[in-house]
Amino acid sequence: MMHLWDCGPQRQTDLCTVLGADSPTMTRTVQRLERAGFVRRSPDPTDGRATIVEPTPASQALRHEVERMWQELEVDTVGDMDDDQQAETLRVLSRLECNLATRAYGPA
Repeated sequence: MMHLWDCGPQRQTDLCTVLGADSPTMTRTVQRLERAGFVRRSPDPTDGRATIVEPTPASQALRHEVERMWQELEVDTVGDMDDDQQAETLRVLSRLECNLATRAYGPA
């Protein structure tokens, strides 16, 4: 949802790429969000095979609360770490993510 809020309507295939999800998983996720009333799907006007996913007003109503919860989690997570410690932690976590992705999907 945060990606859709920040970037606006997206092709479902682009969401797969950005979020690192496979097509069946993304389809199930979008279907659940659509049933809950948080996204709307429509045909891509330039590509009949593609689907556009966009946030609904109902999802926009949740945005402030979701952002507040992420800010609270960030404060709880970084605690009293200074900027350099936070940057190093992000670097290490990114490396771990790359290692896991390589293990799961093979080299990029």
